[in-house]
Amino acid sequence: MPQVQVVRLPHFSGLPLPAYATAGSAGIDLLAAITEPVELPVGRRTVIPTGLKLAIPAGFEAQIRPRSGLAANHGVTVMNAPGTIDSDYRGELKVCLVNLGQEPMIVTRGMRIAQLILAKVERLEWQPVENLDGTARGEGGFGSTGKA
Repeated sequence: MPQVQVVRLPHFSGLPLPAYATAGSAGIDLLAAITEPVELPVGRRTVIPTGLKLAIPAGFEAQIRPRSGLAANHGVTVMNAPGTIDSDYRGELKVCLVNLGQEPMIVTRGMRIAQLILAKVERLEWQPVENLDGTARGEGGFGSTGKA
């Protein structure tokens, strides 16, 4: 199991480190490390600090994903889902939330706002060619696989 170094910033004080909710959870819930409630109006986005800095191991990324409960109950999701935290980033983790719902939502201190998943990353090496191997799908794009 990869170990991830974590720094707790002063505004994280008193909050628990993110943890897996169940033995089968893929992600850990990130918490809002804010000092005052933040209103997230309909159609607007805001960046919420987590109060954490991480050292992601080389060969991995941290993915920031929406929480299904916020999406289903409030229409709130992560703007750039999944957000990627690169292994060489050392700044504070922040989550860009957007309210696609029908009512404003209030983000409060310690609220679970997103999930973090650690994922392996493969580096690619380009291999320029003149043509690609053919497939049954070919160049069929958006919606092409649903046609009879």
